Amino acid sequence: MSEKNLESFRNILKSLPEKPGVYQFFDENGIIIYVGKAKNLKKRISSYFHKSHEIGKVRVLVKKIRDIKHIVVDTETDALLLENNLIKKYQPRYNVMLKDDKSYPWICIKKEAFPRVFSARILEKDGSKYYGPYASVRMMKTLLDLIRQLFSLRTCKHHLSDENIKKKKYKICLEYHIGNCLGPCEEKQSAEDYNNSIQQIESILKGNISLVIQELKSRMKDFAANLEFEKAQIIKENLILLERYQSKSTVVSPEINNIDVFSIEDSENEAYINFLKIVNGAIIQVHTLELKKKLNESKEELLALAITEFRNRYDTDVKEIIVPFLPELMLDGINYKVPQRGDKKKLLELSERNAKFSRLEKEKQLSLVDPERHTKRIMERMQKDLRLSSPPIHIECFDNSNTQGTYPVAAMVLFRNGRPSKKEYRHFNIKTVEGPNDYASMEEVVYRRYKRMVEEKQSLPNLIIVDGGKGQLSSAVKSLEKLELMDKIAIIGIAKRLEELFYPGESIPMYLDKQSESQKIIQHLRDEAHRFGITHHRKKRQKGMIKAGLTDIPTIGSATSEMLLKKFKSIKRIKEVSLEDLCETVGKAKGVVIYNYFKKEL
Repeated sequence: MSEKNLESFRNILKSLPEKPGVYQFFDENGIIIYVGKAKNLKKRISSYFHKSHEIGKVRVLVKKIRDIKHIVVDTETDALLLENNLIKKYQPRYNVMLKDDKSYPWICIKKEAFPRVFSARILEKDGSKYYGPYASVRMMKTLLDLIRQLFSLRTCKHHLSDENIKKKKYKICLEYHIGNCLGPCEEKQSAEDYNNSIQQIESILKGNISLVIQELKSRMKDFAANLEFEKAQIIKENLILLERYQSKSTVVSPEINNIDVFSIEDSENEAYINFLKIVNGAIIQVHTLELKKKLNESKEELLALAITEFRNRYDTDVKEIIVPFLPELMLDGINYKVPQRGDKKKLLELSERNAKFSRLEKEKQLSLVDPERHTKRIMERMQKDLRLSSPPIHIECFDNSNTQGTYPVAAMVLFRNGRPSKKEYRHFNIKTVEGPNDYASMEEVVYRRYKRMVEEKQSLPNLIIVDGGKGQLSSAVKSLEKLELMDKIAIIGIAKRLEELFYPGESIPMYLDKQSESQKIIQHLRDEAHRFGITHHRKKRQKGMIKAGLTDIPTIGSATSEMLLKKFKSIKRIKEVSLEDLCETVGKAKGVVIYNYFKKEL
């Protein structure tokens, strides 16, 4: 922001109250470009103008501000609710974008005489009650099927007012004759009886299945006492359906009653907030909300926004909320808990898994629809995480293998755009090092690899990863320095135990988020290098042992052993061949010696 613009806001900043509230930033056209909430309006708004911002979008936002307005409220809760409403109303350009649920269905209980119960995708503000939204259409249909099996409800759209019913305007239809409706249109079912069913349906949709079960058991006993066994049997069948549905939903202790659970899975540009509603130990609602980040908002800020949104959307009034950490602002009268163990901790972990799966599913969809964009995003993420000057499109990873210094080999694996390029993997037999010396071996193979690449004018990698700690990294750095490549290629070392990343010249290691894409790609590189190196080492060791077995034969040396193995592949086949074949391969004298040697073994 220019000094001139900053000067124009100084008087506004000085006069701001140190109270909770909501603030609005306007651009030169008088359009709201950002809405924010604050515990302290003066401190929060002033922070935009009195410090430099690392996030580019924040700098752009501040440059576009031409006017500031604020609303003082009594509590942080009021600030959260007001911010949520203003964001929905004005949809400012730089605010988190709440993705709506137009594609998700709800269960509607229509506000009318003898209410109908059906699925709906559009919420009409006519006083009807809506339950949902249901991320799983199958789950919603299961609930509707259960309701239709338990209760006889009308499906017609007739206006069943008292006047129309008394005038006998409507006639019972096929639904009545097949037992799906009890005929309220001809007064064959009272409004009181019908509304009693609606109340029980509402209890089921709210998750209070135990209350419905108690009511049905009481009615079943009454019918049985009055010898109305057919009616009692119908209720018994309904009870079985309800209890079966409840058993599928229960995942925790029934003592956990009426709580909400929230968790967040964060990525670079999006956040996924999962919501679980628990009633009587059963999960009755699961939903994940996707938030599009605009200004690199913190997890605490996003969690506060999502909690407010869910409570408004689902009209939930629970007094206890389970969270992975405390949100930025907290609602009054709510007990926030961060569980460390027990059933509530398991519920939080379940919510976290749901949020993670939502993120992975979205990323998978993106990789299928737009693989180039997906790859570019991952490479940019790695560049940022690993503090590189360019995206690591081409990565090479080295690993050493030996058995107490014998049969020493090394392996190099190559990834392009985060994926293995197996055609370009390379094995190295250690030539200049004797004994178990991983540092010297690493120095040799790195030097040989890049000396050849320079001589052949091949394109160099963006990043080299050395499997090992500071020692192996220092050895690799020596080779790059000899070749004068240190300023052309980035290089890091990865320690095996703690997944520590070491940089040249830095004594303190860096740690990546274990769930991050960058960490997973590095682990994949390290595992591939280890696998590729071990495979080559085993083959060489096996070949060496076979060769040693042949050189134990008198007059048979290394050259003869190589010749035999090249033709017959194994000692087993050498033992089985005829004297003529042996003599033809290595000469008559040696052929006879080898043939007689294996004959004695038999």
